[in-house]
Amino acid sequence: MLAAVVAPFLANCTTMPIIRHRHRIVTITHRFCHFSTTVKPPLLYTADDTTADTATLQVLSWGKGASGQLGGGMEETRLYPSPVANLIVPKSSFALSQTAGRLPNPPKQERTLEVGLSCGLFHSSVVADGSLWIWGKGDGGRLGFGHENSLFVPTLNPHLDNLRSVVLGGLHSVALTSDGQVFTWGYGGFGALGHSVYHRELFPRLVKGSWEGTIKHIATSGTHTAAITESGELYIWGRDEGDGRLGLGPGRGPDHAGGLSIPSKVKELPYPIAAVSCGGFFTVALTEDGQLWNWGANSNYELGRGDKIGGWKPRPIPSLENVKIIQMASGGYHSLALSDDGKVLSWGHGRQGQLGHGSVENQKIPAVVESLAHEHIVYISCGGSSSAAMTDNGKLYMWGNANDSQLGVPGLPPVQPCPIEVKFLMEDDGLGPHKVLSIAIGASHAMCLALRESS
Repeated sequence: MLAAVVAPFLANCTTMPIIRHRHRIVTITHRFCHFSTTVKPPLLYTADDTTADTATLQVLSWGKGASGQLGGGMEETRLYPSPVANLIVPKSSFALSQTAGRLPNPPKQERTLEVGLSCGLFHSSVVADGSLWIWGKGDGGRLGFGHENSLFVPTLNPHLDNLRSVVLGGLHSVALTSDGQVFTWGYGGFGALGHSVYHRELFPRLVKGSWEGTIKHIATSGTHTAAITESGELYIWGRDEGDGRLGLGPGRGPDHAGGLSIPSKVKELPYPIAAVSCGGFFTVALTEDGQLWNWGANSNYELGRGDKIGGWKPRPIPSLENVKIIQMASGGYHSLALSDDGKVLSWGHGRQGQLGHGSVENQKIPAVVESLAHEHIVYISCGGSSSAAMTDNGKLYMWGNANDSQLGVPGLPPVQPCPIEVKFLMEDDGLGPHKVLSIAIGASHAMCLALRESS
């Protein structure tokens, strides 16, 4: 997702949660000079009803954290998953927030607490009960606090509330509210913010698209962004530069220096769209019945059609026309797809082992990751050149680029071409084993959300 940006992408130490207002705990943060990973993680949320049966959700991070994106309070590299924050939630009424590229789950009737993660190039976020906690590198204003300072621990952004999901890009961020509005902030030099301007926005700003109704789904990459309306129409904006990743056709953009900062409808899609994923230089859309369509650059077989012919016009992937896909994820030059029977397929660039086929060869058409065939996979994720999959019983597998310890397994070679299970250290916290619920990957770091239930 992030290779579009990465390759062709102190005197006093003062921080700690100090104020509790209802169930939210506000963190006041300054730059750290030291923070021990043995300190108990801050509590970002606790259930209102103290009589309800509760569980602990834990956010863990690993990889390279030179910009504070690991959330541990200092510049560090974490070789294995380490706690960042805890949330105490009602066992019976919490769910994952929307995920870019994933078919939505049927809505529940009762009020449900939603929790979600996202990793950007060098920043990270957690959404819990409509509130945004964000941290990492602040250049370009991507944290949305009105300044460009970096933050080294999860910090509540007071300028947004009532959120459904957040997706982080290279130098910008995107949020979707519960009432279907889209806000963006950060660096807008390639039009990624959709505000018809190309400068930075230090605070979240509403995207005023020409769509009718409200937005139900968002996705972003290093420099382009997509949004889907309730009726299934796809709008897109950001960097194009001739590879066709916006899917708009001749004469419909860009309008400034290789970018289009005006949300524009992708008119060539013949069916309503339910989910979308933005790769480095290409875009993938998923229809309501689980069919994939994609467009954009294809020099590394990113489009999975068996050739290197790219272009702006959306087309289906021939070998997947009889496969129902429930989630897709896009990296810099590769993609993963998850079928409804729990199989992972991958294609595109494989030089960092990110396809999981045991080699560093490119893959022309989607192929099943055979080493995961014995597992039932329920969730997938891509970073710029790494990949992850989660099983139905909460095990986490990762593969691909391991240069910055972003696979969470110490001692790996720089390229890990086969999925390897990520193990969790059992700390003396009395919370029990880790059951992974979701995973997010940035350029050089990753995070997961784990359910901790005492056995």
